[in-house]
Amino acid sequence: MVELVDTPSSRPWLARLSFVTAAAAVLLVLIGAGVRGSIGLLLVGGIGSAAGLAAAWWFLTHRGVLRWLAGAIVVLAPLVVAVLFARANLIWVMVGFGLLWWAAVAAGRRALAPAHEETAAEYETAPPRRPYLIMNPRSGGGKVEKFHLVERARELGAEVYVLNGPSVDVATVARQAVRDGADLLGVAGGDGTQALVAGIAAEHGLPFLVVSAGTRNHFALDLGLDREDPSKCLDALTDGVELQIDLGLIGDRTFVNNASFGAYAAIVQSPAYRDDKVGTTLNLLPEVLTGDHGTHLRLDVDGVTVTGPQAVLISNNPYAADDVAGLGERPRLDGGKLGVLAVTVRGAADAAGLISERGRARALTVRSTAEAVVDADAPTVPVGVDGEALLLPTPVHCTIRPGALRVRVPRHRPGVRPARPELDWARLRRLALARRRS
Repeated sequence: MVELVDTPSSRPWLARLSFVTAAAAVLLVLIGAGVRGSIGLLLVGGIGSAAGLAAAWWFLTHRGVLRWLAGAIVVLAPLVVAVLFARANLIWVMVGFGLLWWAAVAAGRRALAPAHEETAAEYETAPPRRPYLIMNPRSGGGKVEKFHLVERARELGAEVYVLNGPSVDVATVARQAVRDGADLLGVAGGDGTQALVAGIAAEHGLPFLVVSAGTRNHFALDLGLDREDPSKCLDALTDGVELQIDLGLIGDRTFVNNASFGAYAAIVQSPAYRDDKVGTTLNLLPEVLTGDHGTHLRLDVDGVTVTGPQAVLISNNPYAADDVAGLGERPRLDGGKLGVLAVTVRGAADAAGLISERGRARALTVRSTAEAVVDADAPTVPVGVDGEALLLPTPVHCTIRPGALRVRVPRHRPGVRPARPELDWARLRRLALARRRS
């Protein structure tokens, strides 16, 4: 029986288009390769993918000849699959399948996208009278000088403190500014410095200003700020609005992006990491991933215990559904939840199993929660907090502080890109079978 629902007319048609295109992709394979050929395609593709993933695990967990042999397999596996398809005259089938499947996924996600994207509420507030900005001239390859941020901020009435060395205690500088009457605190620098000063602003109920002068500017990205021209962030001093966002708390320290445990945290602790990131990572990964070096972790979240994960990432609000690893964007910063990701791969077999949904469910733990606890078999554990290498006592408690930080942003800014919805075929089917109520 067809369900009667109120829904925009284009969404059911997009859902139907998704299913039709997906069916066309399957039919193309069946017609072009035949039943036996289709089974062969699946077997060859699956074996090639599994071999590549297993070899990648060996590459990361071994050194010397074994590492480079595994690296060769990672490169050769897809080439061998392509050659086998070419010899069977099936390259055109796979190209056509890929294009049709891409169209099916694009249409499905468009159909499931919310009609109105929810964004953080904006509040009208008076411009600050005594803004105080801390600027790091070394951050982001010298963006403070390149974009004349000191001069621009002073023209707009801000007092500016320029960090003149790594020995300066940024928290002490910010607290003194509050005692001297600052009614806004801001930072032009990396996310680690942003987090320190943001915590002090939240403690005193002051608005906080982010200037995207860091290297990656993940926090600025998720606030919808201009990362190409950090001077435009200063427009908030005269024509701005306020957002009320969450802060992560790890122990007694705030974080604006994420806290990482395990592989990444252990690597960034190395003194050689700053000068040779790739070489240091490849050298330390075998011990870190196999558990022969460092601490063994345990994650407790929502009544579930994950024992021995190689890496744990806890973020201030979850990352997008297609970016749980924290390499991209968070759609919201005011959801009142931590994002939790734990990776547990025991060996090459688990790595190969990542091609299946069951294998991914076993290797990846993904949660959205208000609290998570990371423990270890040592009194302290390395942690990367917004890119800063720290050593914290165990167990480490991570919580969320909903609406703890007032952030002043320019009224006119690029904004946050809408999150791509997860492709839920069950929801898509219901939508495809729906028709508008007349």
